[in-house]
Amino acid sequence: MRKNRNYYIRKTHRYLGVTMGIQFLLWTIGGLYFSWNNIDNVHGDHLRKSVAFLQPDLQVVSPSLAIQSLRSEKAIDSIHSVHLIRVLDKPVYQIQYFKGHSGEGLHHHVHFALADATTGALRKPLTQQEAVAIAQEQIIHNAKMGRVEYVERVGKHSEYRGRPLPAYAVTFDEPACTIYVATETGTYQTIRHNQWRAFDFLWMLHTMDYEGRDDFGNIALRAFSIFGLFTVCSGFLLFLVSATWFKKKIAN
Repeated sequence: MRKNRNYYIRKTHRYLGVTMGIQFLLWTIGGLYFSWNNIDNVHGDHLRKSVAFLQPDLQVVSPSLAIQSLRSEKAIDSIHSVHLIRVLDKPVYQIQYFKGHSGEGLHHHVHFALADATTGALRKPLTQQEAVAIAQEQIIHNAKMGRVEYVERVGKHSEYRGRPLPAYAVTFDEPACTIYVATETGTYQTIRHNQWRAFDFLWMLHTMDYEGRDDFGNIALRAFSIFGLFTVCSGFLLFLVSATWFKKKIAN
């Protein structure tokens, strides 16, 4: 009876070990990469330079003028916020607002509008030339320009997922990276490079969220967590039933 019991414990532990071993290995590799890399470098901070701010002596009009200009052109439901931002050394009001019909329910989507802060007049979203200039402001000196792409939609695995669209993806050959600038917000959004892409891929394997990366409550992660617990417990049980002192105690 004890022989059959030990046999089944060993067999269960072996198959659980094989099943979980691959994922444990991926978790370990990911953990090593995360701990051995500077998170600021992963974010691309080492590829960026300090950008100037607005001067304190600037002359701007009241934000209410910009809101009035927006109301004259758009059907606004409510205002989320108004920010004074810098767009290529010019003061600009970034207005975040909601619009829609009563049947839309809770506000889920924020819209953006830009207005000249010196006049209150609305301005168009960023042009490609402006987006490139903003990207060049962000990147370190002597960066070599590559291609520019207009991005209107992205997939779940995109490196630009979850951020405002449309946007310009400005790619540099040296240093090798891509800077994203959102046209409607008028601002730099993020920088992506190979170190971040490796981090993102390993993070996907770490969380086992193969769609959006950040869902810690997905079924796969829950299942493997339970299997991992069984694997550890079966290992402890196997150690116990294989121990000489335990066998002697049972025999007595």
